[in-house]
Amino acid sequence: MGSARNSNNTRKARIEEMRRAEQTRERRNRALTVTGVAVIVAALVGGGFLLVSKSGDDDSGKDDAKAEKIPFTVGKDGVTSWDAKKLKRDHVGEKVSYPMNPPVGGKHNPVWLNCNGDVYGKEVPKENAVHALEHGAVWVTYTSKAPKADLAKLEAKVKKTPYSLMSPIEDQKDPIMLSAWGKQRTVTGADDPDVNKFFSEFVQGKQTPEPGAACTGGVSK
Repeated sequence: MGSARNSNNTRKARIEEMRRAEQTRERRNRALTVTGVAVIVAALVGGGFLLVSKSGDDDSGKDDAKAEKIPFTVGKDGVTSWDAKKLKRDHVGEKVSYPMNPPVGGKHNPVWLNCNGDVYGKEVPKENAVHALEHGAVWVTYTSKAPKADLAKLEAKVKKTPYSLMSPIEDQKDPIMLSAWGKQRTVTGADDPDVNKFFSEFVQGKQTPEPGAACTGGVSK
């Protein structure tokens, strides 16, 4: 009888000890879980901050690119000239934020836009067009405010001029603009004498980084 009672007591004591051990493990696990969650939350918050900061940095980098102060001068002839040494010529596969519109230089796509008197009815990738400028092309751009009669005359001029191209850019500041590598001006229309002057000086002009490079064999849309 006493032996059975002692056995029961021993078993109860063992069960109680196991319960206490289990409770201790549960408390330890809860503590570890809470600590782990806190660490994860902290990491997420920190990571979120870093992500936001990184995103902010990226956005600010884009904004900086858009607002980048590349030195330029405006000549008496009305041509704006950017410092060629500040216009990067790296080949990149992504979109580029240019500090001027239309762009007149900077990082650009490895493949040029065909510029052998090519006329495009829709907006073209600026990164490819900039590569065409690097080859010595003049780029005629226009908005929906440009008179159709002027556009027809400009189109005819471009089509007969190797190393030139034409396309719309709706968000440029003036209805008709002419661009070359590092050079740009606004013209009042197709009969503006500055059109011929710009073509004469800048089609394969001295500003061209890669004179004689191809204006065919690139992309055409």
